[in-house]
Amino acid sequence: MNMQAIMQQAQKMQRDITKKKNELNKKEFTGTSELVDVVFTGDKKLVSVNIKTEIASDDKEIIEDMFVIAVNDAMLKIDKETENVLGAYGSQLNGLF
Repeated sequence: MNMQAIMQQAQKMQRDITKKKNELNKKEFTGTSELVDVVFTGDKKLVSVNIKTEIASDDKEIIEDMFVIAVNDAMLKIDKETENVLGAYGSQLNGLF
């Protein structure tokens, strides 16, 4: 494979990765716990928080714990989807060099 072909292939891959990453950034991921739901975009920006109404107002520590669980759940989903969408490009890079 000549250098020009390698460069063209790398540029195409870079465009594809950028496109996929932009699509992923626009996608929403919901993290849930027993008492809290959170929604993040693929670029890990918090969109919304929903604290379920059946919670007594004096359960502050429980709400905080549930919030942490829900956020971590959303982050895990984002990371998994990022790997699913962009992971294939890592193996393609190995074939270039």
